[in-house]
Order: sequence, then structure tokens, then C-alpha cells
Amino acid sequence: MGGGASVDWSDQMGMMGVERRQLQVILALDCSGSMRGDRIASLNYALRTALPELRGVAEDNPEVDVRVRVLRFATGASWIFPDALPVADLRWTDLTADGETDMGAALVLLAEALGGAGMTGRQLPPVVVIASDGHPTDDFEAGLAVFFASEHADAAIRIAIAIGTDADLEVLERFIRHPRMKPLRANNATALVEHIKWATTAPVKAASSPTNAPDPLAPLAQSRDQAEPDDSQLIW
Repeated sequence: MGGGASVDWSDQMGMMGVERRQLQVILALDCSGSMRGDRIASLNYALRTALPELRGVAEDNPEVDVRVRVLRFATGASWIFPDALPVADLRWTDLTADGETDMGAALVLLAEALGGAGMTGRQLPPVVVIASDGHPTDDFEAGLAVFFASEHADAAIRIAIAIGTDADLEVLERFIRHPRMKPLRANNATALVEHIKWATTAPVKAASSPTNAPDPLAPLAQSRDQAEPDDSQLIW
């Protein structure tokens, strides 16, 4: 073809009256005191690196409307980006670390996000990612019960990143609640960057490639296994 203007297929689908399926990527990030120093710096770098890649994946899959929400948890939990922002509009602001590890409070906020009001229109199963290096200091059991009582929790793709060798793997496995999906272990900055990239982009690619597998998470778990970085150099 000649040098004509490029076509924005998302606009074209809107003009044809086709409502794109929305895919929400929701990140819950541990900003407790144990994340101070290299860990929080690496987490910020990972997000600054991963978001442009996520924008690129979204552009390559225009039939999917990729949206992002982000919350932090430390002493309490709060939204950084409470609304489901189009990934093209999101700009990262570095987080700081201090306080406790109130993961239970984070799960309650995640439950609210997965309720009916926050998931309107044509929705693909949301992607919920928790990244943490510690052990919950609040009522994790109550928060987990609230989370799984929410409307879309069971259908969500639940991914956990264990930061450091001291992270509570059993707690993260209970959040994932799937036999094939295990916590991604990030014991150094390189592994954390690669895991954040995979956790935010692989589910978007999978959503655009429907599978007839009995367990739709199985191909994603296999993709995770293949994407595991060399973690032989333990630092954290």
C-alpha cells in the first residue's frame, strides 16, 4: 500500500458499533517497610519498564480494551489509580516504602474493584497481580474471604510475585488458589523486572488467543514456566 494515513482499528470498531471487550489489569503492590531500598527501587523500575510494553501489547490487540488499576498496601491500603485507566493514559509515579504489611486490607479493596459497579460492559476475566516481600500483619483471613466472595474473583487470573527469599509463599498460594499457578519468585532485581513484565503482558496476549483447553489457565501456566528467568544469583 502507499503512504496513506494509518488506520486506528479501535476507532473503526467503535464506528461500526462493536463494543470492545475490556480487560482490567489490577496491581496490588507491597510498600511496607521491608521493601525499603533496593526492593522498592526495583519495583518502581519494573513498572516503568513494563507499562510501555503493556501499551505495545494493547496496540497489537486492538480488539481488547486494556485498562489498569493500581493500589499500594503498607499500614492500610489505598488506590493510586482507582479508576480503570486506559493503559495509554497511565504514567507511573514512583512509590515509597514504609509501615506494616496490611495485605488483608488490600484484598478488601480488590474485592470492591471486582464488584458489579467496577466491571461494567463486556468484560474479559480480570488480571489481579499481588507483589509482596513479607508476611501479612493484619487480618489476612478476613480479607481473603471478602475477596473470594466478590463477583469476579473466581474467574479472575490471579498472579502473585514473591519478592525475596523470606516472602510468605503459602499466603500467596492461597490467593492464587490454582494447582498449576505458583508464585513467581523474584530474588533479585532482574527477576522482579521480568516477572512484572510477564504478569502484565502475557494475560493480554492470552486473551487475544482463545484456547479450547479444559483449563484456560493451563497455557498461561506453561507460558510462565517458559518465561522463568535465571534466578541462580540470590540477592534478596
